[in-house]
Amino acid sequence: MGAEINAELEHVRNYWANMKCNSPIYDFLLGDINIVSATKGQIIAHLKVFPVHFNSKKTLHGVVSSCIMDWAGGMAIASTGLDNTGLSTDIHVTFVSTAKEGDLLEIESKASKVGASLAFTTVEIRHAGEGGKVVAHGTHTKYIKR
Repeated sequence: MGAEINAELEHVRNYWANMKCNSPIYDFLLGDINIVSATKGQIIAHLKVFPVHFNSKKTLHGVVSSCIMDWAGGMAIASTGLDNTGLSTDIHVTFVSTAKEGDLLEIESKASKVGASLAFTTVEIRHAGEGGKVVAHGTHTKYIKR
């Protein structure tokens, strides 16, 4: 998983490091996330599931999946070179399956369009590895001011 560190990956990792310091909820839920690759408009990250991510059934809580959608959409926008990823205007999450403690999740986010005032992203959370089972997928729209 040693991705080549290109300009986009460096920018997204720096953006995340700065954001994490200012967002207690992101730091709490996603502090261990690892951004493994980035190209213009797309990122891939990994997150290991821990008890802090659980619901009462000891599986991945829906609010964590929703938080990942929010975070990943912003990171895909950041991969286009922006230093401000805007404000969420719409997030849709479809919960397909779940994950349990120790599972490694792969998060893939793509910026479909980054315009003058709106950005549109798609996000998929799946179990890492070839043929990984989808946990959740969704869309995220953000207002960006340029």
